[in-house]
Amino acid sequence: MTRRFLLAFVLSASCLGACSSIGAPAAAQSVMDAPAAAVDAAALPSLSDYTLGAADKVRILVYNEPNLSGEFLVNSNGMISVPLIGDVTALNRTTTQIRADIETRLSAGYLRAPQVSVDVLTFRPFYILGEVNKPGDYPYSAGLTALKAVATANGFTYRADKKNYYLKHPGQSEEVKHPMSADMMLQPGDTVRIAERYF
Repeated sequence: MTRRFLLAFVLSASCLGACSSIGAPAAAQSVMDAPAAAVDAAALPSLSDYTLGAADKVRILVYNEPNLSGEFLVNSNGMISVPLIGDVTALNRTTTQIRADIETRLSAGYLRAPQVSVDVLTFRPFYILGEVNKPGDYPYSAGLTALKAVATANGFTYRADKKNYYLKHPGQSEEVKHPMSADMMLQPGDTVRIAERYF
């Protein structure tokens, strides 16, 4: 009786093991085996040398000082207002330069050896003008090209020159003509203009 019971138990366990391996959903197996998607670093602005402008948002963390930490928007004058020390210039400066400025000012009578980090949370918008259906300013996203900018603005008008576009970077006075086929990445604050085509 005992031998018959043990034999039945072993057979049942073997069947269960086989069923569980055979019946595993294919989708679950493919998810486990799929390699992690690589992030295209070239699609992002280089944060080490990226200079801030109006409408960029940064996160400032002061170690052990939560009341001095937070998220701050660069205003139209290119400044961010930091608790205790007031306005700090952000326009045309990197996060490294801003961090050093804040640490210097906090150490001048406020904190002993302050430790500060500054990171970009969101970038300023880009602008698209001319022969698109909805010209205006739009949130910047990584990997933005002129064609993607046009798509964001609901496409070309029927009068648009679809072969070229004009680009002006922040702080520049003149726009530069580029072929639409050039897969060049736009930067935060860029202005794209689509001209009217000539027959």
